[in-house]
Amino acid sequence: MSPQPPLTQLVVSTNNDPYRPPAVIGIVGGVGPYAGLDLQRKILDQTPASHDQDHLPVISVSWPGLIPDRTDYLLGRVAENPAYPMLAQLRLLAAAGATVAGIPCNTAHAPAIFEVIRAGVAEFERPLRLLHMIEEAAAWLQAGYPALSTVGVLSTTGAWQTRLYPAALEPLGYRVVVPDEALQTETVHPAVNDPGFGIKATGDVTARARAGLERGIAALREMGAEAVILGCTEMPLAFPEMMWDGMPLIDPTRALARALIRELDAGRPRHAAGEPHLSP
Repeated sequence: MSPQPPLTQLVVSTNNDPYRPPAVIGIVGGVGPYAGLDLQRKILDQTPASHDQDHLPVISVSWPGLIPDRTDYLLGRVAENPAYPMLAQLRLLAAAGATVAGIPCNTAHAPAIFEVIRAGVAEFERPLRLLHMIEEAAAWLQAGYPALSTVGVLSTTGAWQTRLYPAALEPLGYRVVVPDEALQTETVHPAVNDPGFGIKATGDVTARARAGLERGIAALREMGAEAVILGCTEMPLAFPEMMWDGMPLIDPTRALARALIRELDAGRPRHAAGEPHLSP
Protein backbone atom coordinates (compact mmCIF):
# COMPACT_ATOMS: atom_id res chain seq x y z
CA MET A 1 0.00 0.00 0.00
CA SER A 2 1.37 3.40 -0.92
CA PRO A 3 2.08 5.84 1.96
CA GLN A 4 -0.43 8.59 2.63
CA PRO A 5 0.68 12.22 2.06
CA PRO A 6 1.53 14.47 5.01
CA LEU A 7 -1.43 15.71 7.03
CA THR A 8 -0.79 19.27 5.85
CA GLN A 9 -1.52 18.13 2.30
CA LEU A 10 -4.83 16.50 3.12
CA VAL A 11 -6.97 19.27 1.70
CA VAL A 12 -9.45 19.19 -1.13
CA SER A 13 -7.79 20.57 -4.22
CA THR A 14 -9.26 23.38 -6.31
CA ASN A 15 -9.21 23.67 -10.07
CA ASN A 16 -6.02 25.74 -9.82
CA ASP A 17 -4.30 23.43 -7.36
CA PRO A 18 -2.07 20.77 -8.98
CA TYR A 19 -2.15 18.60 -5.84
CA ARG A 20 -4.40 15.59 -6.27
CA PRO A 21 -5.74 14.27 -2.96
CA PRO A 22 -5.64 10.55 -2.20
CA ALA A 23 -8.56 8.24 -2.82
CA VAL A 24 -10.91 8.36 0.17
CA ILE A 25 -13.91 6.22 1.15
CA GLY A 26 -17.16 8.02 1.98
CA ILE A 27 -19.99 6.55 4.05
CA VAL A 28 -23.54 7.86 4.19
CA GLY A 29 -24.30 7.03 7.81
CA GLY A 30 -27.54 7.38 9.68
CA VAL A 31 -29.51 4.85 7.61
CA GLY A 32 -29.42 3.62 10.31
CA PRO A 33 -26.70 5.00 12.56
CA TYR A 34 -25.53 1.59 13.81
CA ALA A 35 -25.38 0.29 10.24
CA GLY A 36 -22.97 3.08 9.32
CA LEU A 37 -20.74 2.15 12.24
CA ASP A 38 -20.94 -1.50 11.23
CA LEU A 39 -19.79 -0.69 7.70
CA GLN A 40 -16.83 1.33 8.96
CA ARG A 41 -15.84 -1.46 11.33
CA LYS A 42 -16.02 -4.00 8.52
CA ILE A 43 -13.82 -1.80 6.35
CA LEU A 44 -11.27 -1.91 9.19
CA ASP A 45 -11.71 -5.64 9.70
CA GLN A 46 -11.34 -6.44 6.00
CA THR A 47 -8.28 -4.23 5.38
CA PRO A 48 -4.91 -5.98 5.58
CA ALA A 49 -3.09 -3.85 8.15
CA SER A 50 -0.46 -4.32 10.82
CA HIS A 51 -0.17 -0.63 11.83
CA ASP A 52 -2.55 2.31 12.21
CA GLN A 53 -1.02 3.85 9.12
CA ASP A 54 -1.99 0.85 6.96
CA HIS A 55 -5.69 1.58 7.28
CA LEU A 56 -7.61 3.46 4.62
CA PRO A 57 -8.92 7.03 4.81
CA VAL A 58 -12.65 7.08 5.56
CA ILE A 59 -15.07 9.99 5.90
CA SER A 60 -18.46 9.18 7.41
CA VAL A 61 -21.42 11.53 7.78
CA SER A 62 -24.22 10.38 10.07
CA TRP A 63 -27.15 12.79 9.85
CA PRO A 64 -30.20 10.58 10.38
CA GLY A 65 -32.69 13.26 11.38
CA LEU A 66 -32.94 14.58 7.83
CA ILE A 67 -33.58 11.23 6.12
CA PRO A 68 -37.16 9.86 6.08
CA ASP A 69 -37.65 6.15 6.64
CA ARG A 70 -37.10 4.38 3.34
CA THR A 71 -39.88 1.83 3.83
CA ASP A 72 -42.36 4.55 4.80
CA TYR A 73 -41.57 6.35 1.54
CA LEU A 74 -41.84 3.23 -0.61
CA LEU A 75 -45.16 2.31 0.99
CA GLY A 76 -46.54 5.81 0.48
CA ARG A 77 -46.63 6.79 4.14
CA VAL A 78 -44.40 9.84 3.65
CA ALA A 79 -44.16 12.05 0.59
CA GLU A 80 -40.52 13.17 0.77
CA ASN A 81 -38.11 10.99 -1.18
CA PRO A 82 -35.19 10.02 1.13
CA ALA A 83 -32.96 10.30 -1.94
CA TYR A 84 -32.61 14.06 -1.61
CA PRO A 85 -31.14 14.28 1.93
CA MET A 86 -28.89 11.31 1.17
CA LEU A 87 -27.76 13.07 -2.00
CA ALA A 88 -26.96 16.16 0.09
CA GLN A 89 -24.79 14.03 2.37
CA LEU A 90 -23.00 12.53 -0.64
CA ARG A 91 -22.36 16.04 -1.92
CA LEU A 92 -20.87 16.90 1.47
CA LEU A 93 -18.68 13.78 1.35
CA ALA A 94 -17.47 14.64 -2.15
CA ALA A 95 -16.64 18.20 -1.09
CA ALA A 96 -14.67 16.82 1.85
CA GLY A 97 -12.59 14.65 -0.48
CA ALA A 98 -14.39 11.31 -0.78
CA THR A 99 -13.77 9.63 -4.13
CA VAL A 100 -15.82 6.45 -3.68
CA ALA A 101 -18.86 6.02 -1.46
CA GLY A 102 -21.40 3.53 -0.21
CA ILE A 103 -24.81 3.75 1.42
CA PRO A 104 -25.21 1.04 4.10
CA CYS A 105 -28.97 0.68 3.64
CA ASN A 106 -30.39 -2.01 1.40
CA THR A 107 -33.81 -0.39 1.08
CA ALA A 108 -32.21 2.86 -0.10
CA HIS A 109 -31.23 0.95 -3.25
CA ALA A 110 -34.84 0.55 -4.36
CA PRO A 111 -34.99 2.17 -7.83
CA ALA A 112 -37.42 4.90 -6.77
CA ILE A 113 -34.75 6.13 -4.34
CA PHE A 114 -31.40 5.04 -5.72
CA GLU A 115 -31.92 6.17 -9.31
CA VAL A 116 -32.56 9.71 -8.06
CA ILE A 117 -29.37 9.55 -5.99
CA ARG A 118 -27.32 8.15 -8.87
CA ALA A 119 -28.54 10.84 -11.27
CA GLY A 120 -27.67 13.55 -8.76
CA VAL A 121 -24.19 12.17 -8.08
CA ALA A 122 -23.48 12.17 -11.82
CA GLU A 123 -23.87 15.96 -11.77
CA PHE A 124 -21.39 16.59 -8.95
CA GLU A 125 -18.53 18.93 -9.74
CA ARG A 126 -16.14 16.56 -7.98
CA PRO A 127 -16.32 13.01 -9.35
CA LEU A 128 -17.64 10.45 -6.85
CA ARG A 129 -18.02 6.75 -7.60
CA LEU A 130 -21.13 5.46 -5.84
CA LEU A 131 -21.22 1.69 -5.32
CA HIS A 132 -24.44 -0.33 -5.45
CA MET A 133 -24.83 -2.50 -2.37
CA ILE A 134 -27.23 -5.02 -3.90
CA GLU A 135 -24.99 -5.56 -6.94
CA GLU A 136 -22.01 -6.09 -4.66
CA ALA A 137 -23.95 -8.61 -2.56
CA ALA A 138 -24.96 -10.49 -5.71
CA ALA A 139 -21.33 -10.59 -6.87
CA TRP A 140 -20.29 -11.86 -3.42
CA LEU A 141 -22.91 -14.61 -3.65
CA GLN A 142 -21.85 -15.68 -7.14
CA ALA A 143 -18.14 -15.70 -6.37
CA GLY A 144 -18.30 -17.26 -2.93
CA TYR A 145 -21.10 -19.81 -3.34
CA PRO A 146 -21.21 -20.80 -7.03
CA ALA A 147 -23.11 -24.04 -6.43
CA LEU A 148 -26.19 -22.43 -4.86
CA SER A 149 -29.40 -22.22 -6.85
CA THR A 150 -32.04 -21.14 -4.30
CA VAL A 151 -31.47 -18.10 -2.12
CA GLY A 152 -33.64 -16.71 0.65
CA VAL A 153 -33.88 -13.01 1.47
CA LEU A 154 -34.83 -11.30 4.70
CA SER A 155 -35.36 -7.56 4.40
CA THR A 156 -37.46 -4.61 5.43
CA THR A 157 -40.99 -4.50 4.09
CA GLY A 158 -39.99 -1.73 1.69
CA ALA A 159 -37.36 -3.92 0.05
CA TRP A 160 -39.72 -6.91 0.20
CA GLN A 161 -42.57 -4.98 -1.44
CA THR A 162 -40.36 -3.67 -4.27
CA ARG A 163 -38.73 -7.11 -4.81
CA LEU A 164 -35.33 -5.49 -4.52
CA TYR A 165 -33.27 -8.67 -4.27
CA PRO A 166 -35.41 -10.94 -6.46
CA ALA A 167 -35.15 -8.35 -9.26
CA ALA A 168 -31.35 -8.46 -8.97
CA LEU A 169 -30.89 -12.19 -8.48
CA GLU A 170 -33.48 -13.82 -10.73
CA PRO A 171 -31.82 -12.58 -13.95
CA LEU A 172 -28.63 -14.28 -12.69
CA GLY A 173 -30.46 -17.62 -12.62
CA TYR A 174 -31.30 -17.86 -8.93
CA ARG A 175 -34.58 -18.99 -7.49
CA VAL A 176 -35.36 -16.46 -4.76
CA VAL A 177 -37.64 -17.15 -1.81
CA VAL A 178 -38.96 -14.53 0.63
CA PRO A 179 -41.30 -14.60 3.64
CA ASP A 180 -45.03 -14.57 3.10
CA GLU A 181 -46.88 -11.36 3.95
CA ALA A 182 -47.83 -12.38 7.48
CA LEU A 183 -44.32 -13.43 8.45
CA GLN A 184 -42.83 -10.35 6.79
CA THR A 185 -45.07 -7.76 8.40
CA GLU A 186 -45.65 -9.40 11.78
CA THR A 187 -42.21 -10.86 12.53
CA VAL A 188 -39.34 -9.94 10.19
CA HIS A 189 -39.88 -6.19 9.76
CA PRO A 190 -40.66 -5.61 13.47
CA ALA A 191 -37.38 -7.31 14.45
CA VAL A 192 -35.65 -4.29 12.93
CA ASN A 193 -38.19 -1.49 13.26
CA ASP A 194 -40.46 -2.16 16.25
CA PRO A 195 -40.17 0.87 18.59
CA GLY A 196 -40.04 -1.37 21.64
CA PHE A 197 -37.75 -4.29 20.78
CA GLY A 198 -36.47 -3.62 17.25
CA ILE A 199 -32.75 -3.28 16.59
CA LYS A 200 -33.08 0.31 15.34
CA ALA A 201 -34.94 1.41 18.47
CA THR A 202 -32.82 -0.33 21.08
CA GLY A 203 -29.41 -0.03 19.46
CA ASP A 204 -28.98 -3.65 20.50
CA VAL A 205 -30.15 -7.09 19.46
CA THR A 206 -32.90 -8.10 21.84
CA ALA A 207 -33.77 -11.75 22.30
CA ARG A 208 -37.14 -11.11 20.66
CA ALA A 209 -35.55 -9.47 17.62
CA ARG A 210 -33.11 -12.30 17.07
CA ALA A 211 -35.83 -14.91 17.60
CA GLY A 212 -37.99 -13.22 14.95
CA LEU A 213 -35.17 -13.21 12.42
CA GLU A 214 -34.34 -16.84 13.21
CA ARG A 215 -37.98 -17.69 12.57
CA GLY A 216 -37.67 -15.98 9.19
CA ILE A 217 -34.48 -17.86 8.31
CA ALA A 218 -36.04 -21.18 9.29
CA ALA A 219 -39.09 -20.47 7.14
CA LEU A 220 -36.90 -19.66 4.14
CA ARG A 221 -34.97 -22.88 4.58
CA GLU A 222 -38.27 -24.78 4.60
CA MET A 223 -38.96 -23.10 1.24
CA GLY A 224 -35.70 -24.48 -0.14
CA ALA A 225 -33.19 -21.71 0.59
CA GLU A 226 -29.58 -22.90 0.57
CA ALA A 227 -28.35 -19.55 1.88
CA VAL A 228 -30.05 -16.44 3.26
CA ILE A 229 -29.21 -12.84 2.47
CA LEU A 230 -29.53 -10.56 5.49
CA GLY A 231 -31.00 -7.80 3.35
CA CYS A 232 -31.29 -5.05 5.95
CA THR A 233 -28.12 -3.57 7.39
CA GLU A 234 -29.31 -4.01 10.98
CA MET A 235 -29.78 -7.76 10.50
CA PRO A 236 -26.08 -8.68 10.40
CA LEU A 237 -25.78 -7.07 13.83
CA ALA A 238 -27.92 -9.96 15.08
CA PHE A 239 -25.81 -12.60 13.31
CA PRO A 240 -22.08 -11.89 13.62
CA GLU A 241 -21.55 -15.53 12.68
CA MET A 242 -21.58 -16.32 8.96
CA MET A 243 -23.55 -19.55 9.32
CA TRP A 244 -26.87 -20.39 10.94
CA ASP A 245 -27.41 -24.05 11.75
CA GLY A 246 -25.10 -25.02 8.92
CA MET A 247 -26.55 -22.60 6.35
CA PRO A 248 -24.55 -19.63 4.97
CA LEU A 249 -25.71 -16.13 5.85
CA ILE A 250 -24.82 -13.49 3.26
CA ASP A 251 -23.95 -10.08 4.72
CA PRO A 252 -24.32 -7.26 2.15
CA THR A 253 -22.55 -4.83 4.50
CA ARG A 254 -19.45 -7.01 4.41
CA ALA A 255 -19.71 -7.23 0.62
CA LEU A 256 -19.93 -3.42 0.41
CA ALA A 257 -16.94 -3.01 2.74
CA ARG A 258 -14.82 -5.29 0.57
CA ALA A 259 -15.90 -3.45 -2.57
CA LEU A 260 -14.97 -0.07 -1.09
CA ILE A 261 -11.54 -1.44 -0.20
CA ARG A 262 -11.19 -2.85 -3.71
CA GLU A 263 -12.00 0.51 -5.28
CA LEU A 264 -9.10 2.14 -3.48
CA ASP A 265 -6.78 -0.44 -5.07
CA ALA A 266 -5.37 -1.22 -1.67
CA GLY A 267 -4.73 -4.89 -2.36
CA ARG A 268 -7.01 -7.76 -1.63
CA PRO A 269 -9.47 -7.47 1.24
CA ARG A 270 -8.45 -9.64 4.14
CA HIS A 271 -9.86 -13.16 4.27
CA ALA A 272 -11.63 -13.88 7.55
CA ALA A 273 -12.23 -17.30 9.05
CA GLY A 274 -15.49 -18.78 7.80
CA GLU A 275 -15.63 -16.65 4.66
CA PRO A 276 -15.47 -18.03 1.14
CA HIS A 277 -12.23 -17.28 -0.69
CA LEU A 278 -13.04 -14.40 -3.04
CA SER A 279 -11.08 -12.38 -5.53
CA PRO A 280 -10.47 -8.67 -4.76
